[in-house]
Amino acid sequence: MRTKWAIVTGTVFALLLSACGSGGDSDTSTALRPPPKVATLGPFVGECGHVTDDEVRGLAGLVQISQVMRTSVGCNWQSAGYGSTSVTFASYRGSPIAREKAWVSNQGRDPETIDVGGRTGFQALDPSGDICDLATQLGDDFFEWSMAFERYSVHDNPCDRVRKMAELTVQRLQ
Repeated sequence: MRTKWAIVTGTVFALLLSACGSGGDSDTSTALRPPPKVATLGPFVGECGHVTDDEVRGLAGLVQISQVMRTSVGCNWQSAGYGSTSVTFASYRGSPIAREKAWVSNQGRDPETIDVGGRTGFQALDPSGDICDLATQLGDDFFEWSMAFERYSVHDNPCDRVRKMAELTVQRLQ
């Protein structure tokens, strides 16, 4: 019985040792994956992109704002009524703008490269002309303004409106 356990233990030990070998003739060890990139914080965009409720109301052409939601990463302004016009601001720390651009593309909006105050980004208008997303790169961060007009309303291009909000955000960066 002892011999049997000695053989089993020896076999397991030999297998463990063979699994730990380098498997190559090189003395240098290589990492299996590159070290993670540490994102550098961009400028502080402030609460709601440093844009006030009154400025949003005026720039978006809202007669009245019935609801405002504020979180640590974004804000949303809603005019009165179901399916009414809304404006959203969001700030993304250490997140790739390319992911947002891909998501917007998957929603059927065709992103075009833009410049806002010397900062690159994209804007994408929905084929219906009712929704626009505009994102601006800030180092490893980005922010996004989005506007959705209520359906079947007569309106101009929402990208023109959110661009003015993005310009204010860039002007007021800290």
